[in-house]
Amino acid sequence: MEIRYAAHPQDVKSYDTARLRAEFHSGNLMVSGEINLVYTHYDRFIYGGVFPVWEPLSLPNYDALKADYFLERRELGIINVGWKGKVTVDGEEFELQNLDVLYIGKGKKEITFESIDPNSPAKFYLNSSPAHQSFPTVKATKEDANIVDLGTQVAANKRTIYQFIHEDGIQSCQLVMGVTELKAGNIWNTFPPHTHDRRMEVYFYFDLPNDQIVMHFMGQPQETRHLAVKNEEAVISPPWSIHAGAGTSNYKFIWGMAGENKSFSDMDGVPLQDVL
Repeated sequence: MEIRYAAHPQDVKSYDTARLRAEFHSGNLMVSGEINLVYTHYDRFIYGGVFPVWEPLSLPNYDALKADYFLERRELGIINVGWKGKVTVDGEEFELQNLDVLYIGKGKKEITFESIDPNSPAKFYLNSSPAHQSFPTVKATKEDANIVDLGTQVAANKRTIYQFIHEDGIQSCQLVMGVTELKAGNIWNTFPPHTHDRRMEVYFYFDLPNDQIVMHFMGQPQETRHLAVKNEEAVISPPWSIHAGAGTSNYKFIWGMAGENKSFSDMDGVPLQDVL
């Protein structure tokens, strides 16, 4: 598990492309037969990929957690971005189709992941945050989500938001998680931008053609930077940073948050005229 430390916005002003990517960008999260996780000191959030093919993969414990098992003091959100798979939680099996979600509460000890068909493997994207209360394990499909349609074709930002783990949906201690899907012919997400000083966020871009990219914009509103992001790559968004993107094709992304509250609408909007 890779460790990422928090960065002060004043320091980020001096970062070149390589340093910016080293601090905030994550590639190689979905590697066949592997579990690849990143632990960021922003709200102690963990994100990454589990890509089982021929053999099941078990969620390991990590020394950095100083815990007896991974979910001793944590909760976990899982979204399958591949083909059909299965997650077993302390002996209870949950079959997940593409874009199905599984929330696992604090205290569950043995978590394993497997693909139903190794020739069409599952890919599980994970978000985890510290938890001080246990909530039930819950599976959800896209149809179970709170669905919000936003944007216009004229602004090239027509998109559908699927809210899964949030204050009015699947209950959690502090984890918030869902999916945004851009419609064909639309490229912009979260623009005009916003920040939310009370929560950090991670974006995981997927279902983007391998020969296309998303230009992800981050930084303080008056000191913006960009990262070129490819399919199945992620970006850490500090609480002080905007988080928006424009793709050379439409795409989907998973957003995961943790922090002060679970209110999806708690954000500080930034007028376009103020973005520099």
